Amino acid sequence: MQTPAPCDYSRATSVDDAIAQLQALGGNARILAGGYSLIPMMKLRLANPGHVIDINPIEPELNYIRQEGNEIRIGALTRHVNMLESDLLARTFPDIFREAEAVLADPVVRNRGTMGGSLCQSDPAEDLSGVVVALKGKAVLRGPGGAERVVEMDEFHIGPYMTAVGPTEMLIEVRFPIHPGFGGAHEKVERRAGDFAIVAASAALSIQGGTIQTAGVACSAVGPTTMHIKRAEEALVGKAPSEELFQQAGQMASADCSPNSDGRGPADYKRAVAGVLTQRALSRAAATALR
Repeated sequence: MQTPAPCDYSRATSVDDAIAQLQALGGNARILAGGYSLIPMMKLRLANPGHVIDINPIEPELNYIRQEGNEIRIGALTRHVNMLESDLLARTFPDIFREAEAVLADPVVRNRGTMGGSLCQSDPAEDLSGVVVALKGKAVLRGPGGAERVVEMDEFHIGPYMTAVGPTEMLIEVRFPIHPGFGGAHEKVERRAGDFAIVAASAALSIQGGTIQTAGVACSAVGPTTMHIKRAEEALVGKAPSEELFQQAGQMASADCSPNSDGRGPADYKRAVAGVLTQRALSRAAATALR
């Protein structure tokens, strides 16, 4: 049986306490939330922290979904099941969160896994990261002394399993701008239910007066990180929604992603699927926005 290397363990009493522990340990520590990403990595010895800081005792401080002004804010310890069942998310960002969360892993993982854990794992095939990128989410990182910085997703995901979170920083919140006339969708192809994606696509549109005002397009499992398809977004904004337009955006997604051939399929297949799923997601997002 695979077992993690020996490490020390402590429990945080507050966000500031967790950050103080990180600072005292010189960054030789990892944060433990749901554990469904970190523990398997430790078992494989791909992660070997000298110390693990359990932040589950401070869940009341970091598990929330709320609106503040023109933003939705989700705490880093918010469980997947909370996002799946949130009426506020369903009203504000119809379909996209629930569709992604419904196909993310299985009920056991959804009951314990968290927003922060999913983003900080930075797995290119992970579903929720695509949703966050498409919705133009921003990560709030807190460091020693209460210093905070807000990081866009393009800067947050540095590479596979690498993020912009510093060794003495902690992700505390993700913020999403609210747009009127919103519609979203998440499409996924997987080998079996609950598996990581072969390819997934997330789309977010804001449509007013028959014109696309804002657009977000992201693809998962087709690059070193979640792929932000900026060229497709630029082609969509200012245009009237149409299947021809969405087909063009899908072709851009197919051209701009960079999949590798592996056990889940050859690169050419994944590239083709990325285009098809992007078109489907955009078409359904537009239908929701125009309801």
